[in-house]
Amino acid sequence: MPSIFTRIMDGEIPGRLIWNDDHCVAMVDIRPLNRGHVLVIPRTAVAQAQQEVFAPLRVGLMIAGFEVPHTHVHCVPIDSMSDLDFAQADTAADPDDLDLVADEMRAALAAAGHGSVI
Repeated sequence: MPSIFTRIMDGEIPGRLIWNDDHCVAMVDIRPLNRGHVLVIPRTAVAQAQQEVFAPLRVGLMIAGFEVPHTHVHCVPIDSMSDLDFAQADTAADPDDLDLVADEMRAALAAAGHGSVI
């Protein structure tokens, strides 16, 4: 069943789109946290490979920029909102497992036909 966002992206129902290209759609949020709140929805993304490799309930996207002098996007396989808590970050992740995750993600992205995989 398509989400409300998919239905807006497909032109099935109206939305306040401000950007629409092959990579993403951006629209004004109808429940803004502050004036100017915009949702950016990727059309294709690493999240699809994360779904395939890790089979989480969802993939969460979080934009962060308070701990560093720039903004970046975190794309995280999650089973609940609590999985997005930085206090639970693994500060001693196994480097061999991180290499394996990178290999699995590269393979899934390449299998999906993405040409920018390194």
